[in-house]
Amino acid sequence: MPAPDFGTRDGALGKLRDGLRTYRMIAAMWIRSTMTYRVSFALTLLGNFAVTILDFVAILLMFSQVDSLGGYALAEIALLYGTASTSFGLVDLTIGSVDRLGRRVRDGTLDTLLVRPAPVLAQVAADRFALRRLGRVSQGALVLGYGLLHVDVDWTPLAVLMVPLMVLSGAGIFGAVFVAGAAFQFAAKDAAEVQSAFTYGGVTMLQYPPAIFTQELVRGVTFVFPLAFVNWLPTLYLLDRPYPLDLPSWLAFAPPLVAVASCALAGLAWRAGLRGYRSTGS
Repeated sequence: MPAPDFGTRDGALGKLRDGLRTYRMIAAMWIRSTMTYRVSFALTLLGNFAVTILDFVAILLMFSQVDSLGGYALAEIALLYGTASTSFGLVDLTIGSVDRLGRRVRDGTLDTLLVRPAPVLAQVAADRFALRRLGRVSQGALVLGYGLLHVDVDWTPLAVLMVPLMVLSGAGIFGAVFVAGAAFQFAAKDAAEVQSAFTYGGVTMLQYPPAIFTQELVRGVTFVFPLAFVNWLPTLYLLDRPYPLDLPSWLAFAPPLVAVASCALAGLAWRAGLRGYRSTGS
């Protein structure tokens, strides 16, 4: 029987379907396990929400002493915060477990995933699926709702469309960063903290306006790691604010393309890391 050709269109689509089915089955197993203890789940969900909301509470405390931050009012900061947190929360919920890949490489448990007839990335992403991370998503969505209600924006149809497009594109970019970071751990063996600097550190940075950061940092997250396309460029377009690097305004509509390109590059990095993996032998 000939081996399946994943280089063809049908083979690639079949592999994608297998990955989604594998992910769905593993995630459903963890959800059923979680919901066995509903009170415990409710408490952990509430705790996750409370911990993440403290980030915005810190911003509220700042605004109890000042009227603006870097020239931005509270509602404008809330719009930045909400879009970044919601995008990141969706990715953290769905594939946040990939940041534990380095541990699997180090202790050899990745080998058990390699022998299963299912895509490794789907298994790693769905492993220990944590429904409690919905707390971060809901917290980000609430702040986003507050920002949308109070921000001064001319809500044309294009502006309205940009909000969900920004959240989904931002999720794609964050997802690419998660996968690329996991691919790096094939070589580094355990670089979870390095990965966190670009994921958790990245979302924290995007919750504030680019005006408060140095030009070098803004250039880095625009041209090297395209985190600025998560929310800075499109949000500043909505607010009719100039971008610190004087980039053309049409780049505010580029996040979907940047997300697709980032995911493609992350996929290549993942396949390269997986091909170069050598078992620990333990």
